[in-house]
Amino acid sequence: MKANTVKNNQVHFKNFRDLARAISLVENESPDAERILTEVFRYTGKAYRIGVTGPPGAGKSTLVSQLVKNYRQQNIKIGIIAVDPTSPYSGGALLGDRIRMIDLINDPGVFIRSMATRGSLGGLSNKAQDVADLMDAAGMELIIFETVGVGQGELDVAKATDSTLVVLVPESGDSIQAMKAGLMEIADIFVLNKSDRDGAEKMKIELEMMLQLKAPNPDWAPPIIKTIANKGEGIEELQNVVDKHRSVIQKKGILKDKRTQRTREKIKELIKLKLEQEFWTKDRTNLLEQQLPHVLNQELSPYKLSERLFDK
Repeated sequence: MKANTVKNNQVHFKNFRDLARAISLVENESPDAERILTEVFRYTGKAYRIGVTGPPGAGKSTLVSQLVKNYRQQNIKIGIIAVDPTSPYSGGALLGDRIRMIDLINDPGVFIRSMATRGSLGGLSNKAQDVADLMDAAGMELIIFETVGVGQGELDVAKATDSTLVVLVPESGDSIQAMKAGLMEIADIFVLNKSDRDGAEKMKIELEMMLQLKAPNPDWAPPIIKTIANKGEGIEELQNVVDKHRSVIQKKGILKDKRTQRTREKIKELIKLKLEQEFWTKDRTNLLEQQLPHVLNQELSPYKLSERLFDK
């Protein structure tokens, strides 16, 4: 698939359909996927990446929709990756982006893609960053990852993005859950959504107290922004804070460090994948199946079998 023409150091897909086709090839691990990603890589690195995560029911999709509308007033091209739970039957996304963000579909400056987690512990499929690269190369200036609210696994969103928004709601227990899940550690910005509900101010005070218990970050203190996403309230303030965070981490070199680490981890992941693919020859697979009953009967330890597989 020859999806790109180069202009002004960017890959320009003819239309969103071409971009969608390229993404499908990458998601489905087509033989052409690696070639496409290699071809577009030199045109990536321009888009800013925002992660939006938090407990289920926090109103993340509505918040993203409103935030996108605000950015679109500046004519910024935006890609949205909605990472959904995987269907246990088809392996596809259970939640459709068109259902959740239907009011953005006809905007020519917004491209939305739903992706299945496909068993990724981080709530972010390993392919999600590849998809973001394709959007980046296609000229998207802002890429938003909206992830499944599944708790501890959401920590991977911080590694994949430049700014991480943790969305919470006033209901009791969310603050404690946030601490358990480690969301307190990854948030660059806290969003207290549905803040017209009872307990919003109490929740805000609890979050502030928790943040005081953390070691202070001299570069950036995570603010708490109150929003009512379904009414569009607080969205402009949130956008301003996101832009401020972007400016701060750019000036302090933190953004460059984040992207360096992200690239390093990506290369390690590719090496791990290639080594695993090369390791599992037919002979080793057969040996595993032959020796597995001995491990199950405790006649052989998993460590010893691993050694035999390596020596094979």
